Amino acid sequence: MPPIPALFTVPIEPEGSVICTQPSQKIYLLTFQSPPDNRLTPAFCTSFLLALDILEHRFPKGVVVTTSAIAKFYSNGLNYESATNTRGFFPDFLYPLWRRILTYPMPTVALINGHAFAAGLMTAMMHDYRIFNPHRGFLCLNELDFGAPLRPPMASIFRQKLPSPATYRNMVLESKRFTALEALKEGIVDGLGGAEEAFAFVGEMGLVKKGESGVYGTLKREMWRETVGYLENAEAGDRREEREVADEKKRAQEAKKIVEAWERGGRNGQAKL
Repeated sequence: MPPIPALFTVPIEPEGSVICTQPSQKIYLLTFQSPPDNRLTPAFCTSFLLALDILEHRFPKGVVVTTSAIAKFYSNGLNYESATNTRGFFPDFLYPLWRRILTYPMPTVALINGHAFAAGLMTAMMHDYRIFNPHRGFLCLNELDFGAPLRPPMASIFRQKLPSPATYRNMVLESKRFTALEALKEGIVDGLGGAEEAFAFVGEMGLVKKGESGVYGTLKREMWRETVGYLENAEAGDRREEREVADEKKRAQEAKKIVEAWERGGRNGQAKL
């Protein structure tokens, strides 16, 4: 079978790309690659967002399937040090991409071909549906392992979309690595397979026609209002986080003083606080 010709290609600096093909009528496959592991850099986010804009404004409504050309990784998340040191990274690059996917006016399917860690998994969660390769990869929120907090939209998307609080707990507080079968059982993904299974899923669900009425994106904005609000008001979320960190630091200092007073008074239960 000859290769499917590209509808368009958007470069990702310095050596990546987003390639759009149409494997079936009104099914648009966005295949990205940004070596070595599809980190969500400003260039990656900008190019991905442009590809979505081109599809919406230059092609008939259908279904968007996203996947990676790098076999081992869907996305390994942020370059955390770079992201936190790049001025405006979250409100100007990452959050606009996430909001676009979350409220896109056509159905979106993340075809997770390999590992999706941290913000890579969050990106997949912004899609309407997820199909996961049963033979390769883990899904994992590993912020606990490298000491990073979950910003408001990062946490809220899992609160809103995961069916079980226990799954959410295990994901966040244990950095659990979910295999494909575990992810399906826990409701993190909607099916297992590769491209063939993803396209069959689109057909079985009748997704191609869902965006034709013009309200698909509007419905999603209201469905996911909490996360959309955090993505649109990043500065307010950051200020809230700063207040909470300051309040927690103050509480910790007060608790430390109480413990020190207890120690000065003796540890036999007679200390006066």
